[in-house]
Amino acid sequence: MKYADLILPLPVDSYTYRIPPAMEATIAEGCRVLVNFGRKRYYTAIVTEVHERTPAYETKDIYALLGTTPILRPPQFRFWEWIASYYLCKTGEVYNAALPSGLKVEGDTSAIYRKKGFAPRTQTFIRLSEVCRDEARLQEVFSDLKRAPKQEALLLSYLDLSHALNPRLTKELSRKELLEQTECTPSALDALLKRGVLESYEKEVGRLQPQVCRVQPPSPLSEAQKRAYEEILEQFKTKDVCLLHGVTSSGKTEIYSHLIEDVLKLGRQVLFLLPEIAITTQITERLGKIFGDKLLVYHSKFSDNERVEVWNKLLHSDGPMLVLGVRSSLFLPFKDLDLIIVDEEHENIYKQQDPAPRYHARNAATVLARMHGGKTLLGSATPSIDSYYNALTGKYGLVELKTRFGDCLMPEITVVDIKELRRKKIMKNTLFSPLLTQKVNQALENGEQVILFQNRRGFAPMIECKSCGWVPHCPNCDVSLTYHKAYHRLECHYCGHVKELPRVCPSCHGEELKMLGFGTEKIEEEVETLFPSAKVERMDMDSARTRTAYEHIISDFEAGKTQILIGTQMLSKGLDFGNVSVVGILNADSMLNFPDFRAHERAFQLMVQVSGRAGRRNKQGCVILQTSQPELSIIQIVQHFAYQNMVTLQLSERSMFHYPPYYRLIILYLRGKQEETLQELSTLYAGKLRERLGERVLGPVTPPVTRIQNLHVRQIILKIEIIAAIAPVREILDSIRSEILQYPPFKQLLVHYDVDPA
Repeated sequence: MKYADLILPLPVDSYTYRIPPAMEATIAEGCRVLVNFGRKRYYTAIVTEVHERTPAYETKDIYALLGTTPILRPPQFRFWEWIASYYLCKTGEVYNAALPSGLKVEGDTSAIYRKKGFAPRTQTFIRLSEVCRDEARLQEVFSDLKRAPKQEALLLSYLDLSHALNPRLTKELSRKELLEQTECTPSALDALLKRGVLESYEKEVGRLQPQVCRVQPPSPLSEAQKRAYEEILEQFKTKDVCLLHGVTSSGKTEIYSHLIEDVLKLGRQVLFLLPEIAITTQITERLGKIFGDKLLVYHSKFSDNERVEVWNKLLHSDGPMLVLGVRSSLFLPFKDLDLIIVDEEHENIYKQQDPAPRYHARNAATVLARMHGGKTLLGSATPSIDSYYNALTGKYGLVELKTRFGDCLMPEITVVDIKELRRKKIMKNTLFSPLLTQKVNQALENGEQVILFQNRRGFAPMIECKSCGWVPHCPNCDVSLTYHKAYHRLECHYCGHVKELPRVCPSCHGEELKMLGFGTEKIEEEVETLFPSAKVERMDMDSARTRTAYEHIISDFEAGKTQILIGTQMLSKGLDFGNVSVVGILNADSMLNFPDFRAHERAFQLMVQVSGRAGRRNKQGCVILQTSQPELSIIQIVQHFAYQNMVTLQLSERSMFHYPPYYRLIILYLRGKQEETLQELSTLYAGKLRERLGERVLGPVTPPVTRIQNLHVRQIILKIEIIAAIAPVREILDSIRSEILQYPPFKQLLVHYDVDPA
């Protein structure tokens, strides 16, 4: 009897199933099979090993084979195992995140038969019938068509467009293309098909947009860029990872293009990671002009079928390929990966939060590249302190690019004390300081563009009754609801709960509900009042929910159709606009006051990155930074772009309090419906951990948001020495978890780990 070890898309490790005799010859490692798991529930599983070892438990038969061609490569298995091991999760959870849903079938038997899965896109093409390729026969056909002028015209146009009579120049022509280019009626074409003069046939066509541009070489590098490019190559001789620290608008993408070209010439593959889908529009156009059909784009805004097509193209292609994508692109079936570029490597969006695997794409990329024998290049104008520390200590190579392209000046940052302006009643009913209003007006008069930044979407973060102080809260989470004026509703940004804004206070029936704080919607409303002649757009998670919405907003701003762009942190991620002269940061305080050891690092990165959107070509930009805490050292550091000062200050604090990069953090999240039972469990859990790990254990603590989706939350924090291996820690955690969760009161509680939280 033969058996197969399988990975299922569930929070479990591998299971063993029997291979029916009829499938023994066709099942191989990496194939997809359909198996029954649980009550009448079927899942798509991946075969990891075929063997004859009889398992200790009773096994089931594999239900069906979903194709004999493996859909994974061996390096992917190793990468999945590393992710599961390091980030303390199950291989099944990695599989569930890695594979496009178009390659997975799930449900009861009726649901499986209804689900079609991936279906190649086909199109109808037209060709000249074999009989009519003979010149004499074709002459007869034209004689017959003298009384059918529309059919005759269509046939002449077809022969002209397709070059069907010249085998060396023959071009395939789709039915749609033929009708569009000839402007003939479908009835004329149907008549020629009925006569047997033309034939129709179906052909598979890709959903991926073809590169229509003419391929051109990368732009020549400036002297500074050339030095950085050569230094990176030199660093790669001795280091697997190199950090490129280049100021905003220094031309890092041009350096990337030259490195990519080098790799593709060798016939190998490159992965270019971006933190945000919003950036892919601009970068795709730039890289498409250079690499043409060697470029593939992959992210979550693609349809299931589009993602499967990218997967299959990589799986069955042996040639050079450049993949541009977000963090999930790490799981694609690369064959010969030589270089991974992680652009804007400091972005915390590279860290997957929920569900598992809670991996960090930047760190995982370095491991994936090493598994393929390749290199990793990390790029940022404001590198994460973790990466910069690794570069300073020699673990990574370091290359610095300190001047902007074309020697363009860094923008001038002016700090405005809004607390003082409000005290003097100069900013009583407005979000804009007089200086910011003046600078925006000047920019609009000069035909220049403006970016306004506020890292909070919606209209108002909180609604409060003036009479009794009532505040609407989410029934599922311990947070107040955010008011979204566009939909006239209140929304929870944790669980998605929505409700209508009440006309009167449900507590005291008072009619005055005041808005506290402000988001991008409120800024948009005020901008339209202050600058009525300007065309305004907003870019946040509400206005840019789809791929096309992102593209329209960015392309309109790039083309100058929009004068003022308002947005959240999406605006800070590597976008390149040549006509922006003014950037307004409306409330720096909202980024500083977080109970997080990385708050000041993140605030610096966000403010410097969004400031870098100003004055990127031929003139110095202007940044107005509004804050009620101008005396804070981090504000002064941002004003002078003093990255090294920020790093020095943060490293001294983190060394003192045992934080990364000196220590590794692991946070245990414990969740449950009963708060008392949860508190009892978390106290017991922390006590048992202290017995094994001593002072490395902190907690249990109650997080700032104590309840999410009707589950109370507690945290236990582990601070582990950076040189310590994670495998022994996992053994300790797993043994304590299995011991505690056997107690009946604790069986319904949920526990998960977050390694290296962002």
